[in-house]
Amino acid sequence: MKKITLIALLATAYISCAQGRFDNVEITIEPVSDNIYMLQGAGGNIGISVGDDGVFMIDDQFAPLSEKITNAIKTISDKPVTFLVNTHFHGDHSGGNTNFEAAGAMIVAHDNVRKRLANNKKTADSGLPVITFSDDATFYMNKNDIFITHVHHAHTDGDALVYFIQSNVLHTGDTFFHGNHKFPYIDINNGGSLKGDIEAAKKGLLLINNSTKIIPGHGPVATKAEYQKYHDMLVGIHKNVSQAIKEGKTEEEVVAMESLTADYHSDKDAENSFITGEKIRRAAYKSILAEKEATH
Repeated sequence: MKKITLIALLATAYISCAQGRFDNVEITIEPVSDNIYMLQGAGGNIGISVGDDGVFMIDDQFAPLSEKITNAIKTISDKPVTFLVNTHFHGDHSGGNTNFEAAGAMIVAHDNVRKRLANNKKTADSGLPVITFSDDATFYMNKNDIFITHVHHAHTDGDALVYFIQSNVLHTGDTFFHGNHKFPYIDINNGGSLKGDIEAAKKGLLLINNSTKIIPGHGPVATKAEYQKYHDMLVGIHKNVSQAIKEGKTEEEVVAMESLTADYHSDKDAENSFITGEKIRRAAYKSILAEKEATH
């Protein structure tokens, strides 16, 4: 009995601690274009389309923030969240799925997002996407053609770009980091690759024009020029690390070579970023080696 009581107390303490880290988080709302808004709090950027057809939502951050996010949405629309798109499966973008599903939202994502959520004991029982797609999907809502397209093995193996055609707004999910997030996060263990992230940026750039406003996975709203700069950085890192591998450098030698990424950000400049210079060089090394193995 004492053991059961201790376990219960520890579980309660854990839940309380998890909830507590979000107590002081504020959800901010930034108008992006006519009826499109970006919400920021803790986790990935949320995109919102509002109008007579209801609320179309992209990503939902962490579960303890769902009530705050819902209250923020109510300040710009009295309609319910009709559709919720997950740009990928990571918890800072899909953690609120169960709560929004319970409130009536229909969850949409790439096939691999559902597979990964369904294979995780923490997320298998609820909040799974009920509509999935393999390549593309289009929604017609709030006077927008909303084009959703899968980008292969980029940040993960289930990423999607969401483009509001009439409003000319693109949500990239975590295939694009901006602002204080210096380097990309390539989740190699979950199907991500540097080459795929480059292709994702190429695809996004083909969809948009110079007037497009871009909601990145993390960071402030961006321009096409800033998105292009991010793409060029990915290409440069891929080229530099590929050359180092060709010269016979080991993984640890590549990780130690700041010169491979210094043209974009110094290690000191990125030391407080989620992905440091050392982390992106290690990810690039592993990703490029995997590419080479796949072609043999």
